[in-house]
Amino acid sequence: MYDLIIIGGGPAGLTAAVYARRAGLSTLILEITVCGGQIINSQNVENFPAIESIEGWRLADNWQKQALKAGAELKSAEVTGVELTGETKLVHTNKGDFEALAVIIATGAGHRKLDCPGASELSGRGVSTCAACDGAFFRKRPVAVVGGGNTALEDALYLAGICERVYIVHRRREFRAERRLVEAAKGKTNVEFLTPCVPVEILADENKRVRAMVVKNLETGEERELPTPGVFTAIGMIPDTKRFENVCRLDDAGYILAGEDCETGVPGVYAAGDCRAKALRQLVTAASDGAVAGSAAARYVNARR
Repeated sequence: MYDLIIIGGGPAGLTAAVYARRAGLSTLILEITVCGGQIINSQNVENFPAIESIEGWRLADNWQKQALKAGAELKSAEVTGVELTGETKLVHTNKGDFEALAVIIATGAGHRKLDCPGASELSGRGVSTCAACDGAFFRKRPVAVVGGGNTALEDALYLAGICERVYIVHRRREFRAERRLVEAAKGKTNVEFLTPCVPVEILADENKRVRAMVVKNLETGEERELPTPGVFTAIGMIPDTKRFENVCRLDDAGYILAGEDCETGVPGVYAAGDCRAKALRQLVTAASDGAVAGSAAARYVNARR
């Protein structure tokens, strides 16, 4: 049995592992994919304190190495169920069951899917959620980015450097993204803003790959067909919390209700990172959550030794 199980190997989970290990807790991280969460898809991270610029995958790799060097154990496993209300917490996975005195839920959030005809059918066939991963496939060709937040504008700027033209499709006139990103995109001669517009349909060619996207202007009702083989979506996230809805309280959007102390209301169970209900979801707040949750778990466990 472990002192602490951390479900999720993103920035919050990895930071929690570092703090828990420094407090002397035997710590297991469960992660089904690669550690690092969403940052592994970021071309460059430029908003993390004391680091002017770093590739996302490199930051994630450094984070994982730090947690493992601190003594945390990492297992690649899918969590299929949990029993967290007892004194001993039980976590079921496809690689067996694991027990601990405390659990930190740091499962993050996944990309929201585009809801229009052709979006799901053409996923992976021209529709993508990762510009850094798939942008090179559309080098010197026109692409569209759907969304109005930081991720959408960062994707558009990256794609503008390698693609012929970038259409930014956003349902509102105003953007949620930082002003510097919006201004940078406006400064690109090959970037076109389409606002307030929404995707109506994604069209396929004879090979069942994206050939165009139809968008509709919400003010005029006018529709326009964009000749693009690549559609990148950045329209928000959905928290990965379904497995915990019978244990923790969730808000209307599915995020775990936990205060700034990261306590869920279930003794010995904490929530950290993008899966937690909060106003700002950034790397720095994920790291903060991880530090708080890891320290809180240490106090909880050490009080029961």
